[in-house]
Amino acid sequence: MKKNPKVMTKTKQDLIDAFWTLYCEKRIEKITVKEITQKAGYNRSTFYEYFIDIYDVLEQIETSIIPNVNELPPIAMLEGNLGMPLDIFMELYEKNHKYYSVLLGDNGDAAFASKLKNSIKPMLQEALKYQVKISEKELDFILEYILSAMIGIMSYWFKQDKVISNEKLISLINEIMENGVMSILSK
Repeated sequence: MKKNPKVMTKTKQDLIDAFWTLYCEKRIEKITVKEITQKAGYNRSTFYEYFIDIYDVLEQIETSIIPNVNELPPIAMLEGNLGMPLDIFMELYEKNHKYYSVLLGDNGDAAFASKLKNSIKPMLQEALKYQVKISEKELDFILEYILSAMIGIMSYWFKQDKVISNEKLISLINEIMENGVMSILSK
C-alpha cells in the first residue's frame, strides 16, 4: 500500500522539527533517536524510514538551506569592480535565519560555514576569473576572506538583534570592501 505523500512530508518535517528543537538546546552528540521520536510523537521505525541516523537529519537540513549555483544571483560587474549582491545574501540569511543563527553560532556545526562558502565561491570565481590579474590561488584566498567576513558579520548582526538597519549594514560592508577598515576608522 502506498503512503500519502502529504502525510509523509508532514511526518518527515515533524521529525526534523523535533530534532531541531533538541539541537538548539544541546550538542548533536547528546541527542538520541528516542528523544526525537518521543518529541515528534512517532516510533523509532518511522524515524528510520526517513533518516539513517541523527547526523543524517542535520545533513538533510544543511543541504536544504545551502544555495546551489542556480539559486544564487548573478554577480554584477560594474566598471571593473565586483558588485557583491549583499542584499541577496542578506535575504538568503534572513530566509534561513532559524537555521543559520544556530549552525553558524557558537555551538553550531563548525563545518557548515565551509559548506556555505563552498557553495557560493565557485560562482564568484567564475565571475571574476577574467576580471582580475591575480592567480587563481590568490583569488581563492581573497574570496575565502570576503565570504568569511560576510558570514561572520551577518551572524553577528542577527545575534545583536539587528541593531542597525539592513541598508546600514550593507552600506558598511560595501564600504569596508571598497575602502578598507582603516579608512572607516579614520573618519
